[in-house]
Amino acid sequence: MHTYRTEPGLAADVPVQISEIEYEVTLRENPLFSDGTPVTVTDVCNAFARNMANDLYGSFLSFIDKVTVKDEQTIRITLNSPMGILLKERLALVRVFPAALPDEALSTLPIGSGPWRYESIDGADGGALSFVPNEHYTGSFPATCKRMVWSVILDDKKRTEALQNREVLCMEAAPEVLADQITESGATVEYVPGFNAPFLMFNCLKEPFDNPRVRQALLYAIDVDNLIARCVGGHGRPCTSLLPDYFRGYHRAATVYSYDPEKARALLAEAEVEELALTLRCNDNWVSDLAAAIKEDWEAVGVAVTVQPQATEALFADLSEVPAKGEELPFDVVLSPGDPTCFGNDPDLIMSWWYGDNVWTRARSCWATSPEFKQLSRMLTRARTTDDENEQQDLWNLCFDLIAAEAPLYPLFHRETATAYYAPNLEGYDPISATGLLLLGTTPMEEATTL
Repeated sequence: MHTYRTEPGLAADVPVQISEIEYEVTLRENPLFSDGTPVTVTDVCNAFARNMANDLYGSFLSFIDKVTVKDEQTIRITLNSPMGILLKERLALVRVFPAALPDEALSTLPIGSGPWRYESIDGADGGALSFVPNEHYTGSFPATCKRMVWSVILDDKKRTEALQNREVLCMEAAPEVLADQITESGATVEYVPGFNAPFLMFNCLKEPFDNPRVRQALLYAIDVDNLIARCVGGHGRPCTSLLPDYFRGYHRAATVYSYDPEKARALLAEAEVEELALTLRCNDNWVSDLAAAIKEDWEAVGVAVTVQPQATEALFADLSEVPAKGEELPFDVVLSPGDPTCFGNDPDLIMSWWYGDNVWTRARSCWATSPEFKQLSRMLTRARTTDDENEQQDLWNLCFDLIAAEAPLYPLFHRETATAYYAPNLEGYDPISATGLLLLGTTPMEEATTL
């Protein structure tokens, strides 16, 4: 997650191409799960099948037809069509677990084959996840201490106090407004440019949000530079495309939503929308500050706004099932943060997360019913299957243009990822650009590491 370079994990080597659509992967010698049982090719095939069937992750793996057992150490991957240059990165998304593990165990105390094993999990606010080394691990990144504890602290102030009191050594999502307090305690705050983005998602089944001109108007009406300065301490860049301009595959979109209230009013007039009133659902985390500023901007162009903060689980609780024909989803606009680069940073993956044939397009934005969605899907498939990098980039550019113009869901800015940590206590640690923490190869200078 520092470089997004793929490396063999359970695999002994890179996939071997057998035909245009067939590959074989051999497992490394004698891999074991953390409970001491062998990792089998059946476990690997099952993990792929489960991931492919998942409503969120399945779109990442839609190019796979099936994964089957060839022999006791080898699996065969059969594709729907040629994958081109992205195959290795996409295969690396699948984490392998015992095929016999029931669903309840997967969601309470999973078993894996990595350097750590779960000792206990209490995921509630104020809870913790405790890890100890997997004594059966034989891979390249062994555990570097006797115990690792991740504290679950959602409140910014409480997280900062825990770091200041050295109850934790490393903290993700360090709040910009408390950066001075953090550095005064002796910790380092490091900002890494990444993808993390607050986005607006529109109800594309509901008038007038089914009209792209209305969606565009609401985006043009927002002073994003003000949001960045006011809410994240200047640590962000306004979007000029779905991708930030420092990402591979970046293309400046044909539609860029620079602050233009007059254009917003004109687009609403073109759409024959008068006296628009909407409810803005948002997370009750850092984006709630953005919601207050967005409300001001929208009201300045004549839109009446009610802000409705909700916990993340509640925010999407009624947006998980595909609506029946003629049914209208119970929302107008959602504001929420997202960062699909925790899975990978290739353009196809990022577009597949929010605009693939999955829960986002079918049960949330409901953009999947539009002809533009089908057009995007065709272009993504063509880009995914080519071995010609220039052709692939040209197709991605068309995709970025279409997504920006349609904007069923679209980011406002890309926020730098802020990580706070005590550098002298964590030898070899580097913050990552995605949300989360990565401590593979990090050696703590204390008996236990609390994060």
